[in-house]
Amino acid sequence: MDVDWEAQGWERLADGVGRRRLPVWDATAGLVVGERAVLLYDTGSSLAEGAELRAEVAELTGGRRVTHIALGHPHFDHVFGTAAFAGAEVFGAVGTEELLARERDREALRADAVRHGLDPAAAAEAADVLVAPRHVVSGEWTLDLGGRQVLLANVGPGHTGHDLALLVPGPPEVVFCGDLVEESGEPQAGPDAIRPAGRTPWTASCRSAAGTRCTCRGTGRWWTPRSSDASARNWRRASPSHSVARMRSYNPDLTPPGCISRGRPQTPGSVPTPLPGQD
Repeated sequence: MDVDWEAQGWERLADGVGRRRLPVWDATAGLVVGERAVLLYDTGSSLAEGAELRAEVAELTGGRRVTHIALGHPHFDHVFGTAAFAGAEVFGAVGTEELLARERDREALRADAVRHGLDPAAAAEAADVLVAPRHVVSGEWTLDLGGRQVLLANVGPGHTGHDLALLVPGPPEVVFCGDLVEESGEPQAGPDAIRPAGRTPWTASCRSAAGTRCTCRGTGRWWTPRSSDASARNWRRASPSHSVARMRSYNPDLTPPGCISRGRPQTPGSVPTPLPGQD
């Protein structure tokens, strides 16, 4: 794909795959372009930021619109821009749809955004029109974007109780993992995370990207795991072989990064899930 990502403020990670570091909270938005569909991972911290992303995607894709959105986790700096993408099919980890629809949780997100410095009017506007996912992922969900397949994996609880990773086969293999991995230190498990008995939540969740060559954290730069990184020591404990085999059972030609998902997986041997509204 002949696109000048850098001219639009994006980083090209692979053919048709890029990421954008958003200002202020340094969150990451990811983009995967297929022949029939355009998938955005996370939508920014406000409606204005979402509209900016929408315009940039149109520039990058020759006027195409975002058709699919994957929400990495339900924190304001990752979901408040969703309403700027009218008509997009929105995906989230199971439970995200209930959280974003509950008035008390929407108010908590608004208050958290203001506490972190978002303009109160912008926070209230985004909370009022907050879009809850229509499609919930309890295990793994394979999407065919046209000419390429991607995998959405429910890998929480980790940073929150509802973490969704996006895995894009390579080369290079790319994983968008939200805030499961931080740039400058150990991943953070927020107060809304659920702590499994006997282990920290993020250790299990981070198995989703073990063995991948390029991992996009929710905050900071993209990352290739190195033993010197604070997050890499436990990241390397997991083996991706189990889910590689599972993904290849859907499509033998697929060469995916590893993902050990939590929740109810699809039945091995099933076909990839078609785009909503398509046969």
